[in-house]
Amino acid sequence: MSFLRRRNAASPAGPDFDVLAMDPGDWPGVLGAGLLPAPDGSCQGVVLRYDLFGGRGPAMVIGNLPEGSPARDVAEGEAPFEVHQLLLALELDEDVRATGVDEVPVMHDGNLLIVRRISCTEGRVSCVQFDRSDGVLVTIASWDRPITDELYQLLKPLPAEMFQR
Repeated sequence: MSFLRRRNAASPAGPDFDVLAMDPGDWPGVLGAGLLPAPDGSCQGVVLRYDLFGGRGPAMVIGNLPEGSPARDVAEGEAPFEVHQLLLALELDEDVRATGVDEVPVMHDGNLLIVRRISCTEGRVSCVQFDRSDGVLVTIASWDRPITDELYQLLKPLPAEMFQR
């Protein structure tokens, strides 16, 4: 997808993990998806972009990054990869940094998640992360709207076959 910077020309066949996201059939707006390729052609992550503003730009980016994905390597004080993808999609050229992290418990599908709320220098960005039991890091970055506990109830696995080429 155009909103992801490709690291090389390899096209991944698709993820070998389920992608946790909002089902496009259950959510209004336009959905875009991008795969992060590794040099060997494997999938190093899936990033979904939701345009919930009726064509005025993306409002949310959800990343699913497995262990070993280079997009997970973020230096201290750096904003997550998904925050940068959201800002690129919004055509905002700002240096957004992470300023703090708060951990909060949230229930999802009968399981307790420890969600990290990441504060950013850009106040219109909301960002949360949590680790799944299969080692996949889920990051949600939202523009100009808070991420509430109700959002977690909308997340469900989308099958990997949905992202096969």
